[in-house]
Amino acid sequence: MRILITGNLGYIGPVLSRHLRAVWPDAELVGFDSGYFAHCLTGATSLPETVLNQQHFGDVRSFPVALLKGVDAVIHLAAVSNDPMGNQFEEVTLDINWRSGIALAEAARAAGVRSFVFASSCSVYGFAEDGPRTETSPVDPLTAYARSKVFSERDLAPLAADHFNVTCLRFATACGMSERLRLDLVLNDFVASARTTGTITILSDGTPWRPLIHVEDMARAMEWAVQRTAHAGGNYLVVNAGSDEWNYQVRDLAHAVGRAFPGVQVSINPNAQPDRRSYRVSFGQFRQLAPKHQPQVTLDAAIRGLQTGLESMMFADAQFRTSPLIRLHTLRRHLDAGRLNPQLSWKA
Repeated sequence: MRILITGNLGYIGPVLSRHLRAVWPDAELVGFDSGYFAHCLTGATSLPETVLNQQHFGDVRSFPVALLKGVDAVIHLAAVSNDPMGNQFEEVTLDINWRSGIALAEAARAAGVRSFVFASSCSVYGFAEDGPRTETSPVDPLTAYARSKVFSERDLAPLAADHFNVTCLRFATACGMSERLRLDLVLNDFVASARTTGTITILSDGTPWRPLIHVEDMARAMEWAVQRTAHAGGNYLVVNAGSDEWNYQVRDLAHAVGRAFPGVQVSINPNAQPDRRSYRVSFGQFRQLAPKHQPQVTLDAAIRGLQTGLESMMFADAQFRTSPLIRLHTLRRHLDAGRLNPQLSWKA
């Protein structure tokens, strides 16, 4: 089996690559990435991509279709990957996350790829206070990032066919340790803050809901999607990927981290303006379709993993929110140094 992973040099890619190699030791794993964050290694004892058979560098906006020859499955992670980056680079986000992804899927179908796995997001639900969102609930994308996911799901639907299964995994908010850790994610931020400052400051009133999923459980879901047949959801499937038990209010996440760090102070602003991003999600369909690939990591285990990972790095940067572990700052540094142009393409 030959699997192409786009965007593999980010936060999720190292964990996914390691998982796929463990599950399918004889698979041919091929990575394709622009390399924006390839240097942002965190606690890695070796280059994570050594588990791959091949690593290619390039821009997904000009994807070399020859790489699709003999590929059985594409896992499409490549994206401008969060709201702050999407807000600053809105049109680029739509180009990379949506238009290029659809072009890749069209090329994959034409090349005989049988499975296309798209990393979507529960952020498409935006603001939803009237109960957990299911796959048939209305979407309310509030950011360029979320809109790019909605547009991609819409345009992938007509490409699905008997010979081309499309799976859109609407992932909960990612968390957990990785060889390319991001600290611009809520749980990861709280753990880093607790370790370096002894405080966790919530800028909202702490009531917004967030579903979370550990990166290792994301890898398990993608493993399932690669081998999914039409008998499990049809040729085209949109499914929430996560666990009902991992729907948390932000304040509950902060207090869970606080319990792991004795003496840490949790500060909540009760007078803050309501956060427009608040949603709970139902993962019942995923539980029914993928009973053997359900999330396994607990919240406490995720916190401990981050705690151990940061300790092994001797991480002590109290100003981490201005560091390269915040992806927007990495892009800005590339831009300021003249390595990237305003369209986020590498300069010659």
